[in-house]
Amino acid sequence: MPAHAEDALARLSDALVARAAAAGALVACVHAAGSGPRSGTLWRSDVVVASEQVFPKTERAEIVFASGRRVAARVAGRDRGTNLVALRLDQPVEAALPAAAAPRLGEIALAFSAGAGGEPMVRMGVVRGVGPAWHSLNGGRIDQRISLDLALSRAEEGGPAVAVAGGLFGMTTAGPRGQALVIPAATVERVLDPLLAHGRIERGWLGVALHPVALPDAARAELAKTEFAQERGLMVMQVAPAGPAAAAGVLAGDILVAVDALPASHPRAISRQFGADSIGKAVALRLLRSGAALTLTATVTARPAG
Repeated sequence: MPAHAEDALARLSDALVARAAAAGALVACVHAAGSGPRSGTLWRSDVVVASEQVFPKTERAEIVFASGRRVAARVAGRDRGTNLVALRLDQPVEAALPAAAAPRLGEIALAFSAGAGGEPMVRMGVVRGVGPAWHSLNGGRIDQRISLDLALSRAEEGGPAVAVAGGLFGMTTAGPRGQALVIPAATVERVLDPLLAHGRIERGWLGVALHPVALPDAARAELAKTEFAQERGLMVMQVAPAGPAAAAGVLAGDILVAVDALPASHPRAISRQFGADSIGKAVALRLLRSGAALTLTATVTARPAG
């Protein structure tokens, strides 16, 4: 191998070692009753964030850092929508937290996790995909879709993902088949303060269970006369007794055709309308009932806890 190639590889290796040493201070091992050790990220001097989807239902935890320091913590808030659990440390831990970095397609990324004793571990991959904002299955808005070309176990997700240059991409999470995704630093920052203040992130709610259905020919013909000509709708399977839809007069068996100007063809498309800013907003529910079209007005409320 030519000397200059060996030198380039040595420089890359040295850069990775240096980055691992710097990022190791952010890595936290979370010990909580009801699960094995989980990885976390020191996000502020007194806050560790971790993956909500693999975190047990408990209120207390012990955090172990690479230095061997152990700090008690309590669960300050959980948000299934953005897959974040925030743990408030009983005592602050000083560490130099890196600035957020924007990922570039193809650049090297390091995904850190923690061993049971707090020792940092790392996987190396590349930024496999960078896409626009998206919504999770649980209704949370993620500011950017970042995927890494590596896989994570349940114990590994929740650690920091960093660039070789030192910037922080965000917190790792495992997607389908363990594919590594990143909850961007911007999403964590946006969610963290309300999560710490209130323990949860409020999102809008109609109080209905919906299921996609094909519209009958007569209903399609009726809708063809309106701006909502479509072949599918959402049947109301269940109505929460005290929810906004019930108050508006929605009945089980109604077929939801549109919410305001958005055609209703999939429950996820509807749920995206109901972020925190939708609470208190009046929306027009365009329905089919026994083949006849009608419009009801519902006032969106906050989704009940749990």
